[in-house]
Amino acid sequence: MARKARPEGTRAPNGASSVYFGNDGKWHGRVTVGVRDDGRPDRRHVKRKTEAEVIKAVRELERQRDAGKVRNPGRAWTVEKWLTHWVENIAAPSVRRTTMVGYRSSVYNHLIPGVGAHRLDRLSPEHLERLYATLQLPKGQGGKGLAAGTVHLAHRTLRAALSEAIRRNHVAENVAKVAKPPRIDEDEVVPFTVEEARRILATAAGVRNGARFVVALTIGLRRGEALGLKWSDLDIKWRHGCEKDSECRGTAAQMCPDRQLRSATMTIRRAVQQFVWQHGCTVGPDGRVCGRKYGAHCPQRHGGGVVITDVKSRAGRRTVGVPAPLVHEIERHRERQGFERLQAANLWREEGWVFTNRLGGPVHPTVDHEAWKALLRKAAVRNARLHDARHTAATMLLVLKVPLPAVMEIMGWSDASIARRYMHVPSEFLAVIADQVGGLVWADPKDDDEGDPPADAQIRF
Repeated sequence: MARKARPEGTRAPNGASSVYFGNDGKWHGRVTVGVRDDGRPDRRHVKRKTEAEVIKAVRELERQRDAGKVRNPGRAWTVEKWLTHWVENIAAPSVRRTTMVGYRSSVYNHLIPGVGAHRLDRLSPEHLERLYATLQLPKGQGGKGLAAGTVHLAHRTLRAALSEAIRRNHVAENVAKVAKPPRIDEDEVVPFTVEEARRILATAAGVRNGARFVVALTIGLRRGEALGLKWSDLDIKWRHGCEKDSECRGTAAQMCPDRQLRSATMTIRRAVQQFVWQHGCTVGPDGRVCGRKYGAHCPQRHGGGVVITDVKSRAGRRTVGVPAPLVHEIERHRERQGFERLQAANLWREEGWVFTNRLGGPVHPTVDHEAWKALLRKAAVRNARLHDARHTAATMLLVLKVPLPAVMEIMGWSDASIARRYMHVPSEFLAVIADQVGGLVWADPKDDDEGDPPADAQIRF
C-alpha cells in the first residue's frame, strides 16, 4: 500500500523515518534507531526496488528499534567472521577444553564451509536446514555422510554463537532456534538389575582396583571423577567399638580392632580426562601438511593425552555420603595398595590417588575401560557401558524414594530435567505395580468390606 503524501509546505519532525525515490531508480528509506557513541543520530538506510518493499523494510527497522533489537552500527558481520571471532576469543577462554574440541570441529569443518559467506543478519532458518540435510547426504551425493549426532552438535554450536551475537546486538533473532535440527534417536539405556549389580560387586571384590567399580554402581560417579579421587578427598570418621575400660581407648579410634564407622563423605574436586591429539602441522583450519589422518600420528602433535582437570560444573563439585559397605571396600583397597607400594619400592609415585596404576600414577581412561569390560565378562553379565552403572545408581535412588534435590546433589546434576534420562523404573517393580493395579481395579466387591478404597490409599512396594 502506498504511503500517504505529506501536506505541501510541511516537513517531517526530527528523527522521523523517511521514504523517497532516488536518482538511481531505487526506493530508499531512512530510520533513526538511536544515538551513536559520538552523540550523532544513528540513522540506518535501506534500499529496495519498489516503494512497498522499502516501506516494509522501514517498518521492520522501526519494530527492531522499539524492541531494542537493532544490530550495532558499522559493517555487518559475515557468518564466517563472527564464528571465528566467537570460537577463538569468546568461547575459548570460558568453556571446558573438551567442549572446545567440538566447537572448533563444528565451526571450521561444517559451519564456515556451509554458510560462512552469508551476512550474519541475513542468515535464515532455511539456510541452516539445507546445510543440515547436505551434511547428512552420502559422500557420493555431494554430502559428507555425517551422523545425526554430529550435525546436531554443529546446530548447538551455531545456536550458542548466535545467542552471543544477539546479546551484543549484532543480530535481532537466533535463527538456529527456529531451524529444525535432525532428530537423534537416543539409545535405550537398560540399568543393571539387582541380581546383575550383586554379581558385579561380588566379582569386583577379587580384581585389582575393583573398589573403583563399586563406587560407580553405588554412588554413580562419572569415570573421570572416580579416577580423579585422592585419599585427601575422603573424610572417614571412626569410633571405638571396644569396651569403655579397654586400653584401646587411649589410641585413635581408627586403630581400634573393633572400630565402628561414625560417618564418611567423599568430595569430588577433579577429573582424569583423555584428550584427542591435535595436528601441530596444520596450516589453516582444514590443512594437514604432514599427510597423516589422525593428530596422534602427527610429528608435531599437541594438546592430547591424559589431563587432570576441574570437575564438570559447579554442581559437579560436591560432597556425597559414602555407605558403610563401600567404606569397608575402600579400606580393603587401601590395604592392597599398600602392598603394591612396597613392591614398587622407589618406582612408586606418591601422588595420593585412590585408584592407581602399578606405579602410583593415575589410571589411564583406556585401561579403566578395558578393566570394566573384563569385569563384566568375569561376572558373566551382559556387555554394557560403564556409564550405565551411573544410570543404575540413579535408579536405585529412585527406588529408595530419595528426594530429587538430594539425588541432584549426589549425582552432580545442575538441571532437574537430566533426571528423566538417568532414572528408570526396574522391570521387577513394574510387575509389582501391575499386580497391585489389577488387584485394585478388578477386585471382587465381596472381598472389600469397606466398599471403595479410601481417598488417601497409596500403592506401596
